Amino acid sequence: MIRLPDIRQKFISIREQVEKKVFDSYLLEYIETPIIDEDKLLILISIMDRLELSFNQMQNYCLSTMLVQIALDTHEHITNTSEVEKERQLTVLAGDYFSGMYYKLLADSKDIMVIKTLAKGIKEVNEHKILVYQKQTGGIEKLMTSIMQIESSLFERLAEYFKVDLWNGFLSNLLFFKRLLTERKQFIHTGNSIIFEVLMRDIYPKGELKLADISIELRDQLLMICDSYLDQSKQVIEKGIQQLPYLNDYLEKRISFLISQHQPIAKTFVEEG
Repeated sequence: MIRLPDIRQKFISIREQVEKKVFDSYLLEYIETPIIDEDKLLILISIMDRLELSFNQMQNYCLSTMLVQIALDTHEHITNTSEVEKERQLTVLAGDYFSGMYYKLLADSKDIMVIKTLAKGIKEVNEHKILVYQKQTGGIEKLMTSIMQIESSLFERLAEYFKVDLWNGFLSNLLFFKRLLTERKQFIHTGNSIIFEVLMRDIYPKGELKLADISIELRDQLLMICDSYLDQSKQVIEKGIQQLPYLNDYLEKRISFLISQHQPIAKTFVEEG
């Protein structure tokens, strides 16, 4: 059994293995470099670090789950860009390629139950992505629920499988907070965001406005709605930090950094006033 005593060492070692799998030199000539969500990887390692697993087992589970996540992210990228046809086809194939590596890893270890567990998470993620991208969420609350499920379903199903689902409320809010924060920054800096676009449609279902053309008042209204959900999740996260057993310092520091990135628009108004 390989023993790496420090969570940071485990994280670095497993991240390197993920990079070796996904940074294919041919694919990188035609598609954008796949993004490895280091926070999700750190969460996986933190959960599994307290289980009775060898390092090889931990590495295999984390690597498999991250390949699934990267495959899902790669496929999602197609809907967000206007690539030429060859690049589109290669992006689809890249996502399928990463999925294939995940199946092979778990099939080689004969871990059929984990394959079924992750397959359930994949199904849930894709169902909610369809609702969001087809703008059929049916209201703001349902939109936010779908975003939360897109970000957390894989990890919730895995936590349930390993019987550590006390993490789930914390994890879903943490990953939801991170996604909202990313979309918020994107909206402010570029005027584009799938979440803010659907949010606008929920507020004005019969409107013909484009997100880039909205008034400052509507922009601020959308930001304040987003901030209210960020604040709700922040409270759950801060409570979880105090209550969750075995929350390592490395993950806790990363969570604290994420929380510190949020600057609510209402607070900005007060400071500017």
